[in-house]
This record gives sequence, C-alpha cells and structure tokens, in this order.
Amino acid sequence: MRSGALIPLADRFGRVATDLRVSLTDRCNLRCTYCMPEEGLAWLPREQQLTDDEVIRLIRIAVERLGIREVRFTGGEPLLRRGLVGIIEAAARLTPRPTLMLTTNGIGLERLAGPLRKAGLDRVNVSLDTLDPERFQALTRRDRMADVLRGLTAAATAGLTPVKINTVLMRDINDDEAPALLRFALENGYQLRFIEQMPLDAQHQWDRHTMVTAEEILAGLAPFGLLPDPVSRGTAPAETWLVPGHVDAAGNPARVGVIGSVTRPFCGDCDRTRLTADGQVRNCLFATDESDLRKLLRDDANDDEVAEAWRVAMSGKRAGHGIDDPTFLQPARPMSAIGG
Repeated sequence: MRSGALIPLADRFGRVATDLRVSLTDRCNLRCTYCMPEEGLAWLPREQQLTDDEVIRLIRIAVERLGIREVRFTGGEPLLRRGLVGIIEAAARLTPRPTLMLTTNGIGLERLAGPLRKAGLDRVNVSLDTLDPERFQALTRRDRMADVLRGLTAAATAGLTPVKINTVLMRDINDDEAPALLRFALENGYQLRFIEQMPLDAQHQWDRHTMVTAEEILAGLAPFGLLPDPVSRGTAPAETWLVPGHVDAAGNPARVGVIGSVTRPFCGDCDRTRLTADGQVRNCLFATDESDLRKLLRDDANDDEVAEAWRVAMSGKRAGHGIDDPTFLQPARPMSAIGG
C-alpha cells in the first residue's frame, strides 16, 4: 500500500463509511430518564479521553486517508467540551472540507451558536422531546426547557440551518405530543425528526413493547395528510414525508422524518463509523466490541498505521444490528458514552 493513499472504509458487505460520528465527551448536563440514572454515571477520567490534538488528528486521518465526507460531533453533550470551537475550526480547514454537524441538547447553544458558525459548523440537531415545561423537567430532571428554546432560536439566527429537532416519543409519557411538536417545527422553520427509542440506556431497562413505533408515530401525524417524499433518502437514517401546505425556512417543501432504527432498520445502507471520546472505533452503534486508536496514537503510530487499523475495524462490521435476534445483547456502553 502506498504511503498516504486514500483507501475507503469498506466492509465485507460492500458498504463504505463516509460519515464519522465523533463523541467529544461522555458527560451531560441533563439526566434524561431514557438515557441515564438521576445521579449520572461514572464519567471517563480525563487522562483516558482524547486530547483536542488527538481528536483533530483522527478527523484529519479520516478525511484525508479514509474518504470521510461528513463529521458529526456528539456526546454526551458536546457543548461541554471546552475545545469544541477549536476542534471545529481545525476540521473546517481540512481538504477536502467535510460537512460539519453537531447534535446537542441545546443548553449553551444560545451563547455558542455564533462562534460555532464562525468556526465552520454547518448544521445542528437539537434534542427536544416535549413542549411542556413540567414534562421537560420530569423527563430530563432539570428545569432547562427555556434554555433549549433559546438555543434553537440562536442556531437559526446564526445560520446553522436547516435546524433539526430530534424527538424520542415514549408511551404514556409524551406520545400524545407528536402533532404539537410538528406544528411547533413548522411554525419556526425547523425540521423535525422522530426517533424510535433504542436499547442504549444505561439502566438496560429498554422494552420493545413500550417503544412507540414508526408506524404509530405516522398514525399520530395522519391529520397533516403527509405525502411520500419524492427525494430519495440515500443513506440518511430518516424516512421523510412532505407536509402539504407548508414550507421550511428556505422556502422548500416542509418535511418531517421518522428514524425507525428498530422496526424499519436501514443497516444495509449504513455509511457510519463512530469514534468514542476515549478513542475507540465502533463499527456499529450496537457493536459489542471496539478497536483502540488512542493507544496507537500514544504509542507513536504513524498516520498509515492508524488508518489501516481503522479500516480493519470497519471491515468486520456485521450485516445488521440484530435487535430482533434472540441472541441480541445490548452494548455495555450507553448512548451517552458511545455518541449518536
């Protein structure tokens, strides 16, 4: 292999990873009931986390050597990462320049939206599961809904568009809010994505029978008269529908999406690779093993060696997540430690 050659992250099923999810921290300033216990979790020791320079180097290798075209920063809560703006600035200087996105709970976004946009961030997804302040406090164990709403406004003002909202509906908790959430998104020019609750909670209490399915979500949106989206979803996780009579902030037909990871899996088109805050490659959100790139970096491996280790890690990706298989095991790490 020629040194410095660009060789994509291909697996044995012919899928090629071009989308990198980078978890910048496992810490979070909310305690969402479906994610972690009220007391929080045992956070990663600082020395186990990648430094800013290590994160930047791995993103550079991914873009220059592995063909990554999109980078999404996740957590935990990525806005808690002190070096976030600098990391985004460095990623935006890469050639070819990747599309840079961030998934956040929105707390702190009011202050950071402008600096993040100036640094090179292109788009943002904000998690919001309810429009009821009391429900928000019960779900997140924090009284911060007003901060999230201000963060959404600031993101749109800064040009981090289209601003997307990620919503998880839970049976008998907030499953009656789908129409209200969609109306809120339409009125403000945001794009709403409903996400089926996945078995990635720290408590390992996920129950398929209490999960609100994609079919149920769409049934709740029936009054809007949704129409099939003529634009192919490609490798995007969300199936989308047009909302007749509405346009988004850019004047395009308004859309709503549903990510049916459990009941409508899209594993066959998956183009993602994941990097945890402590430098582990995960070839699937539901993988039960990881490949350590942090050790390679700290053992002075060169870029070619790191890139090859990453390719090997991705080559072993399974055909699907296997949630419906009787032998399925929930990953030991929760979503907050894996990254979305």
